[in-house]
Amino acid sequence: MESEGSSQPLRVGWREWLSLPGLGIPAIKAKVDTGARTSCLHVCSMETFMEEGAEWVRFVVQPLRKHPEVAFNCAAPVLDRRNVTDSGGHTQSRIFIQTEVLLGGRRWQIELNLTRRENMLFPMLLGRTALHGYAVVEPGESFCQGKLLARSYSKKL
Repeated sequence: MESEGSSQPLRVGWREWLSLPGLGIPAIKAKVDTGARTSCLHVCSMETFMEEGAEWVRFVVQPLRKHPEVAFNCAAPVLDRRNVTDSGGHTQSRIFIQTEVLLGGRRWQIELNLTRRENMLFPMLLGRTALHGYAVVEPGESFCQGKLLARSYSKKL
């Protein structure tokens, strides 16, 4: 399995299945969005807490829109809080975490902000900062890295 430092960038479409192994999420469909600087993840609920003097966040992720019964309880250290302006021009403070992404057999660290995206088609946006140096986007293509990860849930449904 390749990791950071691979010489050739991945070829990705405007949407891809990927994994967030550091959060225990085996598969999630993401919109690859070069118009978004940061990446974001839809969370159903979220609360912060202190652990050994550090701020953490626990949250619930439902990676499949049509199957809300598939849910993952996650926790991660809070990396930062930043203002994010959405495509509608609305600015809000969001919690950022750092986690590993697995896409096309390659792993690397990305920053994710946590937000509510229940009205959006995709539970995750993979922004241009996360893609830089790792992937080249083919905007007319979908699932260049395949749909194999989507089968992760077939036994649960």
